[in-house]
Amino acid sequence: MPRPNTTSTPSTTTGTDTLLYLLIAVAALGLGGGSLAWLFGSLASSAIGGGPWPPYAPAASLLHPVRLWPHLPHPAVVVTCYVLPTLVLLAVLLLGAKVWLRVRGSSSGLADHRALADLLPQRIAAKAIDLRPGLKDTKPKHVSPDDRGVLLGTLPQGTREVRSSWEDVIVAIMAPRSGKTSGLAIPAILRAPGPVLLTSNKAARDAFTATAAARAEVGTVWTFDPQQIAHAPQDVWWDILADAHDLAGARRLAGHFVTASVNESSAGDFWSTAAANTLTALFLAAARGRRPITDVLAWLASPADRTPIDLLQDAGLDAVAAQLHGTVAGAVETRDGIFETARQYASCLLNPSIAAWVTPPDKASKIREFKPEEFATSKDTLFLLSKDGGGSASAIIAAAADAVMRTAVIQAERDGGRLDAPILAILDEAANVCKIADLPDLYSHLGSRGVIPITILQSYRQGVRVWGEAGMDALWSAATIKLIGSGIDDADFADKLSRLVGEHDVRTVSVSTSESGKSTSVSTRQERALPADAIRALPKGSALLLATGIRPALLDLKPWYREPDADRLSAASAEETAAITDRALAKSLRRSHFGPAA
Repeated sequence: MPRPNTTSTPSTTTGTDTLLYLLIAVAALGLGGGSLAWLFGSLASSAIGGGPWPPYAPAASLLHPVRLWPHLPHPAVVVTCYVLPTLVLLAVLLLGAKVWLRVRGSSSGLADHRALADLLPQRIAAKAIDLRPGLKDTKPKHVSPDDRGVLLGTLPQGTREVRSSWEDVIVAIMAPRSGKTSGLAIPAILRAPGPVLLTSNKAARDAFTATAAARAEVGTVWTFDPQQIAHAPQDVWWDILADAHDLAGARRLAGHFVTASVNESSAGDFWSTAAANTLTALFLAAARGRRPITDVLAWLASPADRTPIDLLQDAGLDAVAAQLHGTVAGAVETRDGIFETARQYASCLLNPSIAAWVTPPDKASKIREFKPEEFATSKDTLFLLSKDGGGSASAIIAAAADAVMRTAVIQAERDGGRLDAPILAILDEAANVCKIADLPDLYSHLGSRGVIPITILQSYRQGVRVWGEAGMDALWSAATIKLIGSGIDDADFADKLSRLVGEHDVRTVSVSTSESGKSTSVSTRQERALPADAIRALPKGSALLLATGIRPALLDLKPWYREPDADRLSAASAEETAAITDRALAKSLRRSHFGPAA
């Protein structure tokens, strides 16, 4: 609530204030213009030998300049007495307006260009040199914009770009069609100096179609499309069990299947925990026995099969083998409940079209293997596409994204602590297709390794459904850059943002009239810089920036379709979209002729 008035300065004036101020302004402009005309006219007359300067006469200089300088040619009179004074006055007025806008902006409670100096070109370039060894011999003014950091937007009604550094980690909360893809994800992908990972649940007219051709010009494009979002033919596979050769890796992989299937509120109950332990043991057995992950489905279907227990014992993992044996040998009702829960978690692997992307192909196949360790030091692009809902491949997508980020961290440690060319992990639709359970914990150190996650959510509550209140609060707190776009309909979250933005001083003028004249009273009070309703009504294409150590600021997003090469990108996007449509049509025709198996 606004606090009561803190200061009050009464004053008394008579007459009509508006008319008085207008007359003063006209007089000031006339005096200034006349003085400048007298100065420039006298200088021009002296330059051509026209004699001594006339007496100071600003009015005559404007109204009768020929009388003061009869020797000046007519064009010179026009230039010196009218053109030059007008240009000088316009420059002064523009400068004054700029200063007034700055003062007004600083009093609005939001950050201006001075408060955002650490994110503007000069300082952000210097920071990029400190963070990236490959730029150490480059002067700040020579650092290209794309090497400075992730483009967040521009200052309102300006062109000065605001960027995050290569150690900032980002959370963006933007409603659908608020510019999150066109104004944040796509520009980040196109400008990335290193490898890029993108998760998404759609392809046509999205980040995939808009950037695939451009990224193919700088590196290899890997399209991981197990559910045929883009109807891409399979030319890549990933060994999902590559990191499951130890207990920690197998448990992490099992966690992705559990998290993709349950909400945070039920992730810790008995059945979920027991099923996760069973999946951990089976994944570990398959990895150690060099079996494909599809063998896990066979073991889940036949709990009495001793193959995974024997594989674990052969690998010297007797404790894990004993635990799995205890589950199998337990009460039938309990065992069947655990195995049925585990089967539900791994159900996406029942679809052979999905499983093919994570199992070794035939030796004669030309399908390439995606290796995260090679990706971390490349300029390649990995598109991870999956649908929402039951039976989706979101567990596989989350496992792949997690493997890429963890492998990048290991590579950074080998390189001395940081990746020279940072990797961008754009987790679009993170709460739908890329549920990484400990993502809030990862945020605390990924940025320091040159791994820059950009988690994009549609609402704050969406994150709460995945990570819980504590987890979402941890993710929010760990993010050094937070962007909030238009369409925030959560009243509690909007009020929280309003309180974070804070208050500012507002002057109120009260006017009263009496027999002695007009009395004007000026008081100062404090009110919210951005009330909750103003945050909800943020215009499309703008965003509220919350950066660590900097007052909140409003930015204008810089969508890709307003860039100079937008026509080329639009043509490439249209071509890719048409290719997706053609592939979908061809697949539909094959199914109509040969049945669903085709």
